[in-house]
This record gives sequence, C-alpha cells and structure tokens, in this order.
Amino acid sequence: MNKRRALNRIAAVGAGLALATTMAACGSSGSSSKASGSSATSGSGTPAASTDYLKTQPGKGKPAFILGDKNFAEQYLLGALYQQALQAAGYTVTLKGNLGSSEIADKALQSGKIDGIPEYTGVIYTELAKLGDTPKSAAETLAGATKYETGRGFAVLKPTPFQDADGFAVLKSYADKNGLKTIDDMSKVGAFSYGGPPENATRFQGVLGLKKAYGLNKIQFKPLTIGTQYQAIDQGKINSIAIFTTDGQLAGGKYTVLTDTKGIFGFQNIVPVINKEKLAAEGPAFTAICNKVSALLTTPAIIALNKAVQIDQKEPAVVAKAFLQANGLVAK
Repeated sequence: MNKRRALNRIAAVGAGLALATTMAACGSSGSSSKASGSSATSGSGTPAASTDYLKTQPGKGKPAFILGDKNFAEQYLLGALYQQALQAAGYTVTLKGNLGSSEIADKALQSGKIDGIPEYTGVIYTELAKLGDTPKSAAETLAGATKYETGRGFAVLKPTPFQDADGFAVLKSYADKNGLKTIDDMSKVGAFSYGGPPENATRFQGVLGLKKAYGLNKIQFKPLTIGTQYQAIDQGKINSIAIFTTDGQLAGGKYTVLTDTKGIFGFQNIVPVINKEKLAAEGPAFTAICNKVSALLTTPAIIALNKAVQIDQKEPAVVAKAFLQANGLVAK
C-alpha cells in the first residue's frame, strides 16, 4: 500500500471495523528500513509472531511495569500500542503518559518513576548522550544510542521501520511565493518567524542548527505547544514551523516541508528503552511482543494512525486498539 492510498482509506473510516481493516493493511505492509536493521524478531532472534500470546498469557504473575510516553499525539499512540499489546498477553502495564519533553521523560526513567519509554534514536544520540549533532546514518545513530543506554543500565529493543524526524515547513502558498524548496532558500526572505516546542530554542535540531548550519541568524523563535503550530501558521501568526515528518496534517498538501540539505534533523527511529533488571524479570516474551509492535509500525501505518488522532480526532487508545486487533495482538 502506498502512502496516499493509506491516508485516503483512513480518512474514510467511520466505524471501528473499517478502521481496523485499514490499520491491518497498513501494519502488514512489506516496507522496511534496511538502515535501521528493524525486524519482527525478538532479542534472541525468535520470530515474535511464532507464539500465540493471547492464549499462553506469558505475562501472568510477572512484575507490574510502568510505561511512559511524552507530550504529543504520536507518543500517546506509541504508549497505548505497547501497553495494550502487553496487557493482552497478561502483563500488568500502567501507562504514565504526557510526561513532557525528552529531557523530563529521561529524568523519570533514570529515577525509576517509569520502567521504560518509546524514544527516538536521534534524540538519544544528540540530546541525551551528546554524541554529536549530525550522525551519518540511521545505523550509526542506533549504535550510539544503544551504547549510551546500555551504559546507563537500560536495554534498547528493536527499532521501528518508520522514522519520525523533525522538519521545517511553511505554507505551500508561502513557498510558491518566495521560491522555497530547501531550508537554504529561507535566506531569501530575510527575517522570519519560526514556531516550535520550547526546547527547540536550544536544540541543534531547532534554532541552533538553523543558525549554525544554515546561517539563518534573522530567525525569530516563538515557543508553541506541540500540535498548535499548524493553527498558528494557518492564522498568519508565524512564517514557518517545526514539524514531525509523520504528522497527519502534512497529508493534505497545504504545507511544504523544505529539504534539509545540511542534515541537521538526523535519523529518528523509535526504540523502546527499558530498565535492564525489569526487562529480565518480565521474561523473553515481553521483549518479543514489543518487537512485534515495533515491526508493524511502517511509515504508512504511523501516518495513518497519526491522522486518525490528529485530524479525525479519535482517541489514541481507540486507534491503537483497532490497529492491534487487526494485526492479531489484541483480542477482538
């Protein structure tokens, strides 16, 4: 299924059955990311789909687990997906959602307030580990993130096929008017306003990179809550916005994502980061189920899921359940 077809189908969903059908088709896509090394296998190499977890209930009697997620729609979906798949296999999983930025969520992980969280490999590499601003590949990013987390006592599970990098977007009408195709082209417009989450003020994947790599020193940053930047640019309050490349809002063609020729936004596959001791106590099926969920998250699937929440205003838990049911990880 190509991206446009996936998006058109999800937009037409009205009933739960139709949503589940769409999600199954997206989740079973054959697309994958060779660079990320993603697969549908457990950490031991055993195919995650080889066990009927709904019947065997491997989580029964295992310790309770606290899963966290961050403060935007895609993270709410990810938290719900992993939580529900694990709960269906008998694990006791509490979701502590909407923790805040990566820096805040990481403090919760280090302090033991949460046992694990789905995190972006590039965020770990650049913002948490401080390994550099421009890793050369998804594989290098994953390797650096894994080494860093392992050294802190955390396990890094298999990455998702999709990656959700930061990006820089303008209205298509603004791009057409000013002849904008790449971020370099923003130098043509002189001073401009840029809206994004508050942490972008001090991130290389935000204001710092736009100034250092692109020389856009006339940028005027306006901190915005994630998700509100589209409304702000639609209303003409700002000229440009920070986006995630899997945002559902990008499906309609209203916005132009400018090409990142300097590579400041890097590589951002999702990996569950789990406390090693807690992971060992949960048993190998826990890892296998998480890896199975991750393997289903292709680019068309996550865009369809995000659109269902961000545009169609469906609850993340409802969308996650339909997707997991359609892919056999939650009972219908």
